[in-house]
Amino acid sequence: MDRLDTMRAFVAVATRGSFADASRHLHLSPTAITRAVAALEDRLGLTLLVRTTRSVRLTAQGSLYLNSCRRILADIDDADRRVRGEAAEPRGRLTVAAPLMFGRLRVLPIVQGLLRAHPALSVRLLLSDRIVHLVEEAVDVAVRLADLPDSAMIATKVSEVRRVTVASPDYLAAHGSPATPADLAGHDIVGFDGVESLTEWRFGAQEDVAVRVEPRLIVNTADAAIAAVEDGFGITRTVSYQVEASVQAGRLRLILEDYATPPFPVSIVHPAYRLGSANIGAFVTAARAYFRGAR
Repeated sequence: MDRLDTMRAFVAVATRGSFADASRHLHLSPTAITRAVAALEDRLGLTLLVRTTRSVRLTAQGSLYLNSCRRILADIDDADRRVRGEAAEPRGRLTVAAPLMFGRLRVLPIVQGLLRAHPALSVRLLLSDRIVHLVEEAVDVAVRLADLPDSAMIATKVSEVRRVTVASPDYLAAHGSPATPADLAGHDIVGFDGVESLTEWRFGAQEDVAVRVEPRLIVNTADAAIAAVEDGFGITRTVSYQVEASVQAGRLRLILEDYATPPFPVSIVHPAYRLGSANIGAFVTAARAYFRGAR
């Protein structure tokens, strides 16, 4: 194998954590993969991977080298597509990461439309509420719901969402609707991880109105909190897209709208060195069109 082939073998093993999985992915024998990684380590004079009978893990030097290899191989793949005149037509694998519920409700339709428009493209959609590290986890593009810190990533804002407070019509009829955030003290609260503090909710244009809450029910997913509140069990705090369908259907009502907090952006994030990628460009274009139509 030449130098680039050994780098591809190393990236495949490091990404999948297995020589056998890497060999299947690259359609090479396990022996060829083992020799390629060994040749790369010999050339560098470093140990990149620590092998045991049960696992394969990166050394500190291996982690640093992996990031560089991914960037180099991505640049080469993009250059190959451009020189073949394929830059305008996405093809191959695009890996997209998104928050769990937002991904299911908003990103999956974008991906399905993209696949219909580009037959040569395939997509791996990873839905998780944890922050995915793009380079380290071989993710091409991620959807983030937050104000983003400065970084080496390119961020394209495509929409925005906001925190909202909701309850069912039946609950409000039985217990009354709070007129101010302070009135929440007399209500049943459903709390869940992921939006803000379980014990303190903030309101107002400057988020300077802080209210102490004591949830009677705490769950770990938005779906569960919304289901409980739709069933009449109290008030919850969530993100607008999570309850949009429920509000439109009349199962939930927005409350305390006079104390709304500022919206935060929905952004598509990818490494700066992937700026010329046809696959990423197609995803960004499709996302912009989708969210323009959703307004």
